[in-house]
Amino acid sequence: MVPHLVTALTGPINELEQRILESMPAIERWFRLEWMEHTPPFYSSVDIRNAGFKLAPVDTNLFPAGWNNLTEEMLPLAVQAAMAAIEKICPEAKNLLLVPENHTRNTFYLSNVAQLQRIFNQAGLNVRLGSLNPEITEETTLSLPNGESITLAPLQRDGRRLTLKNFDPCTVLLNNDLSAGTPGILENMHEQFLLPPLHAGWSVRRKSNHFAAYDEVAKNFGKLIGVDPWLINPMFHTTTGLDFSQGAGVDVLQHEVDSLLTKIKRKYKDYGINEDPFVVVKADNGTYGMGIMVVRDAKELDTLNRKTRNKMSVIKDGQTVSDVIIQEGVLTHEQINDAVAEPVVYMMDRYVVGGFYRVHADKGIDENLNAPGASFVPLAFEQSAHLPQPGKAPGASVPNRFYMYGVVGRLAMLAASYELEQTDPNAEDYD
Repeated sequence: MVPHLVTALTGPINELEQRILESMPAIERWFRLEWMEHTPPFYSSVDIRNAGFKLAPVDTNLFPAGWNNLTEEMLPLAVQAAMAAIEKICPEAKNLLLVPENHTRNTFYLSNVAQLQRIFNQAGLNVRLGSLNPEITEETTLSLPNGESITLAPLQRDGRRLTLKNFDPCTVLLNNDLSAGTPGILENMHEQFLLPPLHAGWSVRRKSNHFAAYDEVAKNFGKLIGVDPWLINPMFHTTTGLDFSQGAGVDVLQHEVDSLLTKIKRKYKDYGINEDPFVVVKADNGTYGMGIMVVRDAKELDTLNRKTRNKMSVIKDGQTVSDVIIQEGVLTHEQINDAVAEPVVYMMDRYVVGGFYRVHADKGIDENLNAPGASFVPLAFEQSAHLPQPGKAPGASVPNRFYMYGVVGRLAMLAASYELEQTDPNAEDYD
């Protein structure tokens, strides 16, 4: 059952869809040439919002969880992509060490780890799980709701190699976003492949760097197919030196919010869009939907209540927020069973391997859906999402809409590869 897509304001998005479908050979060639010059992130997921008048990525995750939300039909694609990714990095790879988050009690997350283990196992690798959690001092088996189980073992350092007892991998895959910082045990590993690299972790990575790179990608893509890059690109500003708990720097934040809202209003006027603009203020680093607030008028920042201040002050692993990205809010006009929804696209290497809708019955079209109470509905691939149907009217074909999601997802993935190159602390070593 393919979820019914309800999209208001269908004009411009259908024009964009039409342009993307007509340009498909040029788009695929352009991606191919880009991947000859740039290395895609090992895996990624992208949150996309479809406002009816624009379709844009709003977040790109380089340590994607949620693999358990992909359908069985999608797994062969993921396995093939995993094979291609591993072959490029270490063709003779035999052992893969997967390092998960320390969520030993979050069974949804652990189901994601089990799915990743299954994917890489089917790609021809022996996969073991090594934990950074200090509570894991010996092999520990955890049961999952579906009757499966996973076994975690404590990580060990053997000289310059990361190992487990009786297990020496050639590749180490992080599914831990390093929000709390880079543990010493992961540093100076020059004899093994560590994926993603340490500077992809949230203790180093900044969303503003990512969206600056995406800005460049969107401009090039807009030129390629002849569209305004704004239709696929959320504008953004940044503010640094904030202290939400003390109210320090909020006046500067207010000014930046007002400035961005003015820019969005101007664009809405140009396109005849009769919607109220809004911005999303997010911690410049971090994930899990933490440190996020929606602002519709800069004056709202005069009276932030204690609950909002607390929510914005600290994110995952107790990290204090001082820098934020102020991002153009993109409405979502997609619904499933009368609940607001947004697509999340999953990729491995340079391939789209599947995705799902994040659905939230208690949220509005201009709110953050990555919040407690969200549920997930697979992007059901009754027909291949990778094979668009030429000649179908825009908006009428689910595969065509999914192809468009995949294009935007891959644009964000390309931006992530630019971002990782530009922020690589060892880049000068390769000159």
